[in-house]
Amino acid sequence: MQPRDPRVEVVLVDDHRMFRSGVRAEIGDLVDIVGEAPNVDAAIEVITRTRPAVVLLDVHLPGGNGNGGVDVLYGCRGLETASGQPVRFLALSVSDAAEDVIAVIRAGARGYVTKTISANDLTSAIRRVADGDAVFSPRLAGFVLDAFGAAAGEIAEVDEELDRLSAREREVMRLIARGYQYKEVAKELFISVKTVETHVSSVLRKLQLSSRHELTAWAMGRRLL
Repeated sequence: MQPRDPRVEVVLVDDHRMFRSGVRAEIGDLVDIVGEAPNVDAAIEVITRTRPAVVLLDVHLPGGNGNGGVDVLYGCRGLETASGQPVRFLALSVSDAAEDVIAVIRAGARGYVTKTISANDLTSAIRRVADGDAVFSPRLAGFVLDAFGAAAGEIAEVDEELDRLSAREREVMRLIARGYQYKEVAKELFISVKTVETHVSSVLRKLQLSSRHELTAWAMGRRLL
């Protein structure tokens, strides 16, 4: 049996104490919750002090300049963990409004999931964000694509690396890079899981990448998410 990965250090930011208690009860045995905060100012203080791998960040928070989670993101910009990795942010909110999703992603969040997410899926999302992946609830990922699609299209026209991919491979690449699982890609594109696996293998080979993590970094570097 392989040893388990070290537990990811997490700060939980939400203005509802009962919700914070519920998240701690659900995932506290799976990640290391090193701090909590109910508002913008307290969040910036605890994040700066503890420098966790991931911050679970509610979008609507009191305090700061009135911009909620966006104020926290700007207030903590450039922070690194003790190991030199950037402190990463995963929005966890009851809101699924496009303007909320786009605002926190523009401000620097690595992903956005809604509070309907299961404990297992939330733990998986935290670990993936800690590893550098971008993670979105499937429906919300479309908002990000719509917001940044124009810039992505301009880059795609001149990017020789993208020219190596077929149109279908580009579709699969963008969904995988945004954090979709193979089954979710298959459902979104009306193809089989086996076909998705084949396309992903082809994309990684053509782009000379070795993992989904590298693919996400590649896509983000070209503003394709």
